[in-house]
Amino acid sequence: MSEFKPSILSKMDVTLEEACQALPGGGNHTQRKIVAECLLTAARQGRSTLGEFSIIARKAVAELPRTE
Repeated sequence: MSEFKPSILSKMDVTLEEACQALPGGGNHTQRKIVAECLLTAARQGRSTLGEFSIIARKAVAELPRTE
């Protein structure tokens, strides 16, 4: 059983996909994992809205190390 409600998991999934669209090819595994971990941390801290997840995911993408 998941530690989160299905509605929260769905919001996290949507925001992960939307935020990673800004990355070339939708992001690689490592980049997506970093963003997902930020979303998980936020959810564990009680954040649960689409808006909160969206801000967190976009910030995580913006802070990713640039790869050439």
